[in-house]
Amino acid sequence: MNGQFKVRAMTQEDYDGVYALWRTIRGFGLRSMDDSREGVSVFLRRNPGMSVVAEKDGQIVGSILCGHDGRRGCLYHVCVREDCRRSGIGKAMVVHCMEALKAERINKVSLIAFTRNDVGNAFWKTIGWTKREDLNYYDFTLNEENITAFIQ
Repeated sequence: MNGQFKVRAMTQEDYDGVYALWRTIRGFGLRSMDDSREGVSVFLRRNPGMSVVAEKDGQIVGSILCGHDGRRGCLYHVCVREDCRRSGIGKAMVVHCMEALKAERINKVSLIAFTRNDVGNAFWKTIGWTKREDLNYYDFTLNEENITAFIQ
């Protein structure tokens, strides 16, 4: 605990608070199935103890979905409530996730940040992540019913 906020492993009971936070993040994309209570529950069971939340004054003010496939780790939905940014919460959550992944013997971690996400891209650069210029990212949708809605 840092005195202002606490970072801890996310549980299924955190879903309502995390989802409410996601809904406040402008430009955030929420998928109808993957980000539903059931979808997040499946992810947390598949990756126990990896995802995190940050709490301040009893409220969830940050979260990261973190997992791995046995070879590479991945961070999803990294966010900090707008009025709590630039206070070390994001970095503390990332460190927590990296330590959890390292304990699982994962040696490489990736994430996706939208090109128009200036705040997020500046954050990743500031804490030492490298933008890849040597590859293309491809996506294939297996379930068209998993619709993404963007928060305005």
